[in-house]
Amino acid sequence: MHVIATTEELAKVCDRFSEAPYVTVDTEFLRERTYWPKLCLVQLARPGDNGDEDAVLIDPLAEDMDTAPLLELMVRSNVVKVFHAARQDIEIFHHLSGQIPFPLADTQVMAMVCGYGEQVGYETIVRQIVKTEIDKSSRFTDWSRRPLSGRQIRYALADVTFLRQVYEMLGAEIVSSGRAHWVEEEMAILTNPGTYANDPDMMWTRIKTRSGDPKFLAVVRSLASWRERTAQKRNIPRSWVLKDDALIEIASAKPATPKEFSRLRLARRDVRKPEITAEILTAVAKGANSPKEGLPGLPVPPRRREGSAAVAEMLRVFLKARSGRLKVAAKLIASSADLDALAGEEAPDIPLLKGWRRKVFGEDALRIRSGEIGLAAGPNGIEVIELGTRLENRVQKRN
Repeated sequence: MHVIATTEELAKVCDRFSEAPYVTVDTEFLRERTYWPKLCLVQLARPGDNGDEDAVLIDPLAEDMDTAPLLELMVRSNVVKVFHAARQDIEIFHHLSGQIPFPLADTQVMAMVCGYGEQVGYETIVRQIVKTEIDKSSRFTDWSRRPLSGRQIRYALADVTFLRQVYEMLGAEIVSSGRAHWVEEEMAILTNPGTYANDPDMMWTRIKTRSGDPKFLAVVRSLASWRERTAQKRNIPRSWVLKDDALIEIASAKPATPKEFSRLRLARRDVRKPEITAEILTAVAKGANSPKEGLPGLPVPPRRREGSAAVAEMLRVFLKARSGRLKVAAKLIASSADLDALAGEEAPDIPLLKGWRRKVFGEDALRIRSGEIGLAAGPNGIEVIELGTRLENRVQKRN
């Protein structure tokens, strides 16, 4: 297998592949030592079985390589881009070009719609659909090292060659089941740029703190924003800039001078450099001096309806029964948190009350919550019953 290593070769490949109805895509990357993923290899395949003509590897690390033709192919409207578990791959292309591959298909989502399990892995879905085992030995390899071994090349190609059969078979199942609009709604989320936004000013919400004091949280917010911007600028993991426990220690102590900062226990040696210390102290001062009307606060847990825990358990039983009948992954319909919110809140803003989820599950779930319908064990498993009808039948039997 020849690896594409020049822009000229890549342009010719992308011209050929731009005539296909779809291309399967995968990437190999490293991220352990960087903030942004380092793209090391791109795999492409189109329908067909002509070796190098229909399945290629692209080396973005090659000296004479400009990935512009590939990025252009990723947004050609006549070619569906097929990934499995697409989110990280999409993030890479979005970072490189500012655009998201479109139109898009994610076979992991398609597999969940077709009832193959929760977030089914690529090896599993290939085994179930293609009846083939994939060699996993190169999964945890250093894809930045050159030259690539024959085993690495075979492993990388398998990620897109078998994906063609998976996509075509799942696509046929989805069309026959009338669930194409389900997949379209999920792809709309994956192709929304907001899905991949990392707003530095909101990163504080990911940090677990024991205190909800607004003044303390204002310093946490300021430090987290500084850390995120620094990590992006230096292209290193955010934890290499400042770990969460050190950030919380600094926010609690609120040092105002280098001497006060030097007394802290958790701050790493590299952040004690005068220039870094100065930046941290500036961030602390900015947070400490936040105007009162701009102070952050932890979200207040919504007040739960009385008896909501029991209703949530009933909804879980209903979800298991309904997802089994529909042959669709339960977690694709609703998360456990969604069920708790539906049971306990008056008007929760949750996915299961929108789009296809509302039609196949949400409407009946609301009726269960309101007491209009209930669940009963029947000859075909768990069944939905109209409570009014059930009560009338009982009264008639007693009379």
